[in-house]
Amino acid sequence: MSDTGPSPRSTTPRTVLISGASIAGPALAHWLHRYGFAVTVVERAPALRTGGYKVDIRGAAIEAAERMGILEDIQRASTDMRTGAYVNDDGKRIATLPADIFGARAGRDDEIMRGDLARILHERTRADVEYLFGDSITSITPVTDGTAGVDVTFEHAAPRRFGLVVGADGLHSTVRRLAFGPEEQFVRHLGAYISAFSMPNELGLDREELYHALPGRLICAYSSAGDPAAKGLLVFRSPRLRYDHRDPRQQLALLDAAFEGVGVEAAPARGWGQVPRMLEAAREAGDFYFDGMQLIEMDRWSHGRVVLLGDAAHCPSPASGQGTGMALVGAYVLAGELAAAGRAPEEAFGRYETEMRGYVAVNHALARKFAREMTADTRRQIRFRHLMMRLLPCMPWKNLIAKKIAEDVQRAAQAITLKDYPVPEVPNRAAGPAPDAARPTYAA
Repeated sequence: MSDTGPSPRSTTPRTVLISGASIAGPALAHWLHRYGFAVTVVERAPALRTGGYKVDIRGAAIEAAERMGILEDIQRASTDMRTGAYVNDDGKRIATLPADIFGARAGRDDEIMRGDLARILHERTRADVEYLFGDSITSITPVTDGTAGVDVTFEHAAPRRFGLVVGADGLHSTVRRLAFGPEEQFVRHLGAYISAFSMPNELGLDREELYHALPGRLICAYSSAGDPAAKGLLVFRSPRLRYDHRDPRQQLALLDAAFEGVGVEAAPARGWGQVPRMLEAAREAGDFYFDGMQLIEMDRWSHGRVVLLGDAAHCPSPASGQGTGMALVGAYVLAGELAAAGRAPEEAFGRYETEMRGYVAVNHALARKFAREMTADTRRQIRFRHLMMRLLPCMPWKNLIAKKIAEDVQRAAQAITLKDYPVPEVPNRAAGPAPDAARPTYAA
């Protein structure tokens, strides 16, 4: 399924194929179109995926969004969260703080539902970019006939040749597997799993999030601005598990096992009574998500004329809270370097990595730290955390402590300085494609 029919320019060697229509892919498509590239985005899902949990836009990502012209759109779609609280087994709030402290946000930092950001990016690009929904890449073959390019086959569409292929298709990237090898050699498990899903707002939440902690497990329910439903979030510690990441039945079984007995009155340490309802909501949710807290670590992100972007290249896991922001920043950097490199995409890939590596390293370190801290080992540790949170609003130095809590996150979010890449005016759509001489050229 295509938003726009196949374009004559999409058959030339000066094209870019992007796999993945979530955040990184459409963000890159926006910038590449601005630079005069002809872009096709292929997405396995039959339509734009608008589900998902809330995501933070911080630091350098705010600047990247502003340069894209979508910052005001993000602000209008903000979750507008007000408070966060920890609750006991009976659901009583035992410690409440402003949501910005929970989210470690400062200055212009904002938060948006992942699906809303995907919609904003798709709407910004759909008139200028060819989208192929309900399809996936099956092979990537470097051209050997003396011209520059990559031959690509698809599950459904006819084979085509592109100048470049970009894998922006997430943690379980098909492009990475085809071009670099099996996923297992790049995955670093952080010792926990996470699930997110929509659920009825039976608690009457209004832009607030409730947390309940148990040893080795964390439970969260929240509502955001403009959404009558609520979202559930379940985290549990575990060594790496074997399951099919495309089979929700297997994932639901793992979730049930991890939270068995939680919220049941007869259980010795029963936990929050909402958990059984949340597990049932997960079974019924159309946007059910389950995956490991995992990093992707690679020695290089490009191979020939294939390059990786976002989670496909350097997933920082949900523990970091930085994946979406890193996708926006990476798209800006990769597009800018490709435009600056002209006929030498390999040079652009090298500079892209040089710009991004330090930023990625800091955020990976943040993920490792938070993956350990998201769940407590004992009830004693949990009670101590609750005590500290109850006391914080009463402390005369509370603002300094709140700043300290956010310090690591802010350092990671600002661990890159965006270069100023010359960007041309938005092309006049009515005038048709720019002349070949005005386009970045990847001829041999």
